[in-house]
This record gives sequence, C-alpha cells and structure tokens, in this order.
Amino acid sequence: MKRMLMAAALSMLTLGLSACNTIQGVGRDITRTGEVLEDVTS
Repeated sequence: MKRMLMAAALSMLTLGLSACNTIQGVGRDITRTGEVLEDVTS
C-alpha cells in the first residue's frame, strides 16, 4: 500500500513539473506572437 501511494505521489510530482514547463513554453509562444503582430502593425 505504501509503495502504491509513493508511486502515485511521484507520478503526480512528475506530471506537475512537466506541466509547468509546458505552460512556460506556451507563455513564450504567446509573447512572441504578440511581438510579431506588434511589429507588423507598426
């Protein structure tokens, strides 16, 4: 039972950390798109 809970906690931690990287990447993409649109409209 303890091993199962530890494995579940480790899996959740891993998924949480990978989600942070994904969200950060999306934020960079949105920022870059905004910069390009700003350059085009100027």
